[in-house]
Amino acid sequence: MVKSILLVGVGGQGTILASKLLTTGLMEAGYDVKMSEIHGMSQRGGSVSSQVRYGDKVEASVIEVGGADILVSFEKMEALRWLKYLKPDGKVVVNDYEINSMPILSGKFDYPTGILEELSSKVPTKVVHAAKRAAELGNPKVMNVILLGTIIKSMGLEAINWEKIISDSVKEKFIELNLKALAAGMDLV
Repeated sequence: MVKSILLVGVGGQGTILASKLLTTGLMEAGYDVKMSEIHGMSQRGGSVSSQVRYGDKVEASVIEVGGADILVSFEKMEALRWLKYLKPDGKVVVNDYEINSMPILSGKFDYPTGILEELSSKVPTKVVHAAKRAAELGNPKVMNVILLGTIIKSMGLEAINWEKIISDSVKEKFIELNLKALAAGMDLV
C-alpha cells in the first residue's frame, strides 16, 4: 500500500526542507520513498509543492489528481489551488496564514475571503496556527517543522526516530528549538 503526501506553500516557507526531513525519516524507517518537488517561481513568492510517496514499493514519484491521502498547506490560498489532488476520502491540514501574491500586492486583486470555510465545506479540514505557534517558540522560521509535526501525527508516523532525523539535519544550536517545534506540530492535530 502506497501513501501520498502533498505539501504546498509559497517560496521561502520551508516546504522543501520539511519534505526532505519527512523523506529522510521514511527512508530510515525502511519505506520505499519517492519525492518530487516543483519550485515554480518560488524565489519570487510563487507556489511551491512537494510530493512524497511511500510504502513497500513506490512506482511513481508524482501524485496524480485525486491521489493524495493528505494535503498539508503552509499557506491557505495554496490549499484551494491544490485541492483537486486530494483523494475523495483524503484530509487537509491548512495553516491559517496568508502571503500576498504579486497581483494582490500590486492592487489588481484582493486576497480571497472565506478560504477556510470553503475548504471545510468540501473536505475534512484541520486548521492550525503554525505561524503563531512558531512565534511563541521564539522563531518564525520553525513554522515548517511545526507543519511537519502535523504530517507525522496525521499519518501515524510517530514511531520513527524524528529526534535523530532533526539532530542530523539542523545546526546543533537549533536542534532543541526544532524538536520543540516538531512536538508542537504533533500537538496541533
